[in-house]
Amino acid sequence: MRAYDGDVLVVGGGIVGLSTAYAITRAAPGTRVVVLEKEAGPARHQTGRNSGVIHSGIYYRPGSFKARFAVRGAAEMVKFCAEHDLPHAVTGKLIVATERAELPRLHALVQRGRENGIPVRELGPAQIAEREPHVRGLGAIHVGTTGVCDFGAVARTLARLAEDAGASVRYGAEVRVISRRESGVAVRTAAGEVLRGRVLVNCAGLYSDTVARLAGDDPGMRIIPFRGEYFTLDPARAELVRGLVYPVPDPAFPFLGVHLTRGVDGSVHLGPNAVPALAREGYTRGAVRPGELAGAVGWPGAWRMAGRHWRYGAGEIRRSLSKAAFTEAVRRLLPEVSAEDLIPAPAGVRAQAVLRDGTLVDDFLFAESPRMVHVLNAPSPAATASLPIGREVARRALAGLG
Repeated sequence: MRAYDGDVLVVGGGIVGLSTAYAITRAAPGTRVVVLEKEAGPARHQTGRNSGVIHSGIYYRPGSFKARFAVRGAAEMVKFCAEHDLPHAVTGKLIVATERAELPRLHALVQRGRENGIPVRELGPAQIAEREPHVRGLGAIHVGTTGVCDFGAVARTLARLAEDAGASVRYGAEVRVISRRESGVAVRTAAGEVLRGRVLVNCAGLYSDTVARLAGDDPGMRIIPFRGEYFTLDPARAELVRGLVYPVPDPAFPFLGVHLTRGVDGSVHLGPNAVPALAREGYTRGAVRPGELAGAVGWPGAWRMAGRHWRYGAGEIRRSLSKAAFTEAVRRLLPEVSAEDLIPAPAGVRAQAVLRDGTLVDDFLFAESPRMVHVLNAPSPAATASLPIGREVARRALAGLG
């Protein structure tokens, strides 16, 4: 067997995979890292197709990976963007209750924020109007540590920094076969190239379960893709939103609802709603991959999830099919908006891990086996928290080299 091509092979060149490569080069200089990304460049999927929000961590269960990584990661992301002259802004955000039934959940978020160490301020209707004159609500909380950035630019910078430290980032390198030996791991790409390493790290996002199965591991979950559909507010009406405005989320779901986001470029995104996609890269309604669809339909957890949450799902599908219904959701926060103000924008796809019993996995999910580290669920706030997540995955990978 020839010498290793790298000590650590990282599958996936999104922000988590690139952050992992960067963290390994910093924690253990001289460790040879090879990142294998199937696309022609980094961050072509979840990383490059989101609203760019640097999340504070206010929503997440205290002590969870999401809470710890988000709180730490938000501060680190702002610092990273500043150090590398990447577009970003700390805007703060409002979480607004528009109905009395939402007020108890809003107050619960205040408590959760304080438990996570996040400064929050409660606002009444007049104070909401001071910050966002066109937004209406019965009450709100202001979260000062939320911001926005360009996560695609962050990923490109992480790739450059990792390469400067000796890592190799290979694009157009889709992993098709994984073979594990006692002494290491070998992969074969779609182009027929074989690379050997001592440890493999799976950061494949939408295909994380597929890569785990290629490695001979049972992940115990399946990725069920959800398309997040957005509109952009007509530039002539962009002054209606100054910063970030969110509804009070339903704690039963890992989705935050239709919200208003002014990005680093000044444009205002509205959305997303979340509907089942018919392909893992199903960015349009017409995108269908029968094999992937059959895999999702054949997973018992998908049917159990649908049976449990069909009412919520029906509302999401209604907003997907009806611009009027989507506008209605926006108008709960921003009454002056009309359907004519909404311009269709590119969609994203969320890689949602679903367990066999239908549970929507609501935290980061890691799994390890000999010579393998799998990141099986990296939900929002993965981009925000990518720097501490990268260090966590790097720690596990380096331990596997020992």
